[in-house]
Amino acid sequence: MNDFLINTMAYRFSVWLVVTLNLLACQSSKNEKLPILGERKLDVVEVNGKKQIDTVYHTIAPFSFIDQDSQSVTHRTLTGKIYVADFFFTSCRTICPIMKTQMLRVYDSIQKYDDVVIVSHTIDPEHDDVARLHDFAAKLGVKSSKWHFVTGEKDSIYNLAQTSYFLTALEDKSEPDGFIHSGAFLLIDKKRRIRGKYDGTSEEDVNRLIKDIGILRKEYAQKAN
Repeated sequence: MNDFLINTMAYRFSVWLVVTLNLLACQSSKNEKLPILGERKLDVVEVNGKKQIDTVYHTIAPFSFIDQDSQSVTHRTLTGKIYVADFFFTSCRTICPIMKTQMLRVYDSIQKYDDVVIVSHTIDPEHDDVARLHDFAAKLGVKSSKWHFVTGEKDSIYNLAQTSYFLTALEDKSEPDGFIHSGAFLLIDKKRRIRGKYDGTSEEDVNRLIKDIGILRKEYAQKAN
């Protein structure tokens, strides 16, 4: 076999390999799907007279809060929405300022998406009333149509954090600001299922969250086609 033929075959193989890898990468990206986090159980359902095993995933419990514009924000308000959830308080001097900076990046990234919002829950509702949350949002320059800062009954907020989002949120007088709370951001899908957990103080992890929002939207777009 002469050198010209060998070089031609090698070239063709290299082209084939590049094209194949690109196709596989595109296919992998197209079919990329986020996991569903949290507890799950198997349930027996009847479909067309036949019994089938169905997986029932953990979902965020129903809730009802008030945001910075005195508007009611409930689980029904978020019907058909993907949202990012976190817990904070306006007087926090530890991790909250870092979380705020990172969540602003998320806020900027979702402006083009009508179906994505942010919900930040105060864990200090006695201090963080509607007026204070309104001022807080105004200083950040954000709108409630995309970022809800919500307040409500303390027990309801803490219970939702701990049993639905599986995050820490509680009072602790030994702490500098009197509270302990998780710095996590959670990605919630349109069925109120947890699809991702991210460190809200890490730029790298928040980059992953921004990317995952796009992946989740593609998942719903593919289902619609």
